[in-house]
Amino acid sequence: MLRLDPGEGRIRTTRQFRIWEGGGEYNVARGLRRCFGLRTAVATAIADNEVGRLLEDCILQGGVDMSHVKWVKFDGVGRTVRNGLNFTERGFGVRAAKGCSDRGHTAASQLKVGDIDFKSIFVQEGARWFHCGGIFAALSETTQAVARDAMIAAKETGTIVSYDLNYRPSLWQDIGGKTRAQQVNQELARYVDVMIGNEEDFSAALGFEVPGLDEQLAELDPRHFKTMITKAVAEYPNFKAVATTLRHARTATSNDWGAILFLDGEFYEAPQRPNLEILDRVGGGDSFASGLIYGFLAGKSPQQCVNCGAAHGALAMTTPGDTSMTTLEEVERVMKGGTARVAR
Repeated sequence: MLRLDPGEGRIRTTRQFRIWEGGGEYNVARGLRRCFGLRTAVATAIADNEVGRLLEDCILQGGVDMSHVKWVKFDGVGRTVRNGLNFTERGFGVRAAKGCSDRGHTAASQLKVGDIDFKSIFVQEGARWFHCGGIFAALSETTQAVARDAMIAAKETGTIVSYDLNYRPSLWQDIGGKTRAQQVNQELARYVDVMIGNEEDFSAALGFEVPGLDEQLAELDPRHFKTMITKAVAEYPNFKAVATTLRHARTATSNDWGAILFLDGEFYEAPQRPNLEILDRVGGGDSFASGLIYGFLAGKSPQQCVNCGAAHGALAMTTPGDTSMTTLEEVERVMKGGTARVAR
């Protein structure tokens, strides 16, 4: 989809927008390609009009393979098919970031089982990793089936499946709310190897509640997540790894930031970064996911994997737009505790 960004202004008063391409799964794929140098592809559908071709131009600049994109004929108006828009303002200080989605009747939401040949992707093309998430699953009944079909095809070939819960209340509010979100995500969780999500995701999308902790501090309390993750692994023994970001938003532009990974019965915590300065928080979690996935695919240790994800997520939030603009060298520098002193 396209993100329309009013920059330092607000959606309701701006007279101009800057556009970025974005989307949970795409952000991960682009980060893996542009920052970490891995070959990636996106499987989706786009309405074939000028907006769709603008999306194509952005995606190609990101280096992500589009051979598995289904182009859908545009009806001239958008009554039957269109491309998704996401209006998002960054927030500042005490004013929180805010998003307004406009994605009804999109081509991606109308994908059906059989539209994309996932067996070919995993067998003939040999994809090593498949990533999907709760935003795609929330778009329609058919996208839930497409996600399940893709996961089953991946499992049959030994391809690793990761899933980012990415709970968005606005996407579920008109189709059953948390109850429906849990039904869908609990079903898809049965096929997941690497589960990713934050505190709200595990609670709202999977139904894991951990009472008794200070809710204001729960966002950054590793005890909270360790309890929640332990419950999740007991419920879903198929989870080979569980990872989450730890974020406490002091203000829209100052967050405490960290991450935790559970693997082979052990917890690994990335160094927490208090008062991390934020320019644009959108995509921080996706960049954490791509850094984590890169670590796994590169054969890094569990500690290095979670450190890489946390560093990449932190850096991604220092630039505008949904996608990462950072480099592997910068990620490695942050992982080693490097300062922000000018490099020249």
